[in-house]
Amino acid sequence: MRIVPASATILDDLDRQSMARRIESCGRLCYKSEDKITDTSAEPFLRKVMEHGHNSVMEMAAISLRVYCDTEAIIDQFLAAQPKYLQVDRPAKKEKMLLISGTIRAFREIYQNCGNGKLVKGITAFLGQRHPLFFFDLAGKRGFLPQTGVEVEKLSLSEVDALPADLLVKHRFLAVRFITNRAVTHELVRHRPCSFLQESQRYCRYSQDKFGNEVTFIKPMFYPEDSEEYRLWQQAMVETEKIYLQLLETSSPQAARTVLPNSCKTEIIVYANLLEWLHIFRLRTTRAAEPSMREVMNPLLVKMQQRFPGIFDGLQGE
Repeated sequence: MRIVPASATILDDLDRQSMARRIESCGRLCYKSEDKITDTSAEPFLRKVMEHGHNSVMEMAAISLRVYCDTEAIIDQFLAAQPKYLQVDRPAKKEKMLLISGTIRAFREIYQNCGNGKLVKGITAFLGQRHPLFFFDLAGKRGFLPQTGVEVEKLSLSEVDALPADLLVKHRFLAVRFITNRAVTHELVRHRPCSFLQESQRYCRYSQDKFGNEVTFIKPMFYPEDSEEYRLWQQAMVETEKIYLQLLETSSPQAARTVLPNSCKTEIIVYANLLEWLHIFRLRTTRAAEPSMREVMNPLLVKMQQRFPGIFDGLQGE
């Protein structure tokens, strides 16, 4: 078996990649198939994802738009639809302009659920032309028709980063990859609104060469390595790995995983806007938080404070 420390990494590199490559990189984490990424692998991967309805994968890339409307009626119709999972702001009340941010999934689903609205059709026509790979299956025979009275602009990442703080926290999305134990991820996935993709014990067969033919566990921060408690924990993990590998000889990974404990190493990507990250840090860096959670959250908070000066000021891990 292998024992590794817990960690958290801000995935800034994803922001510099195409949305297709970004989503593929996150999606393949579930099956630990990152080795299959090539210069041409993103499109077939994404088409397969959409074909099978694996919608959560499409939450790993966000788009920010400025939408200008000729009339208040167009805006009122859109707001009356109560757009789900989209962040909508009207920076200037007298101006008929909306700032709208959301993931690929959010924009796909508002078209599927509210596709008769003029503003929704205008947005989808813009995105369908700009990013056809993500909307080809929704276009129909006539495709997406541009809408008079609706003008759409896409914000670059640098434009989003230049927004005032009250808008930046709502429209700037950021992904973090955690390498931690399953007890911590059980708590992480309770946060809303966030998007998650996690290493799947159902599909990952840890007896394979790609996993070193062994199970990986997270080092417990509760026990010193020279303590009796640590020895007992290590003994339990050795025995668990032995039983798991034995079960794999006659069972599927989804059956064999039933013996795996919370100490198992797992990887999870958490994708959320900065406002939700603020909420997470307020809950998960205090003395009341679970110690293993604080072990990864407190160093992550320091990185976030360096990455976004002023946004996370006043927060201090305990």
